[in-house]
Amino acid sequence: MNILVLNGPNLNLLGTREPAIYGTTTLADIEAACAAHAARLGLAVTCAQSNHEGALIDHLHAARGAMAGVVLNAGAYTHTSVALRDAITATELPVVELHLSNTHARESFRHVSLIAPVCLGVIQGFGARGYGLALEALHGHLTGAPLPT
Repeated sequence: MNILVLNGPNLNLLGTREPAIYGTTTLADIEAACAAHAARLGLAVTCAQSNHEGALIDHLHAARGAMAGVVLNAGAYTHTSVALRDAITATELPVVELHLSNTHARESFRHVSLIAPVCLGVIQGFGARGYGLALEALHGHLTGAPLPT
């Protein structure tokens, strides 16, 4: 099973961008960890990142019929993009919304997610570890696998 790991605006700057909030792990580190974790789960990942809303939508559209699910860190578009929400709905894929930081512990404008209602679930506040949690959640959803013991 193939999973799309899709990252939105400014996530290409991970490792140097506000490390007190986002940590020092780079996007390349996260993508490598996702590939390794996915392989242990019997999954394959395709990773993509864009600072452009339309490009993220294009990646979601391309995933339709090609991917089993999506891990999506939409960054700031989480709180502003009806178009991204509509694209998630249109794909009919299970999508796990992901955030490195706990958005509810931050500015009030980050407390509302426009995409959460059309996602399978939301993982946030666990830093780069959240990607592994999201992959496990998707794997369990797609395969019906029991919780790890």
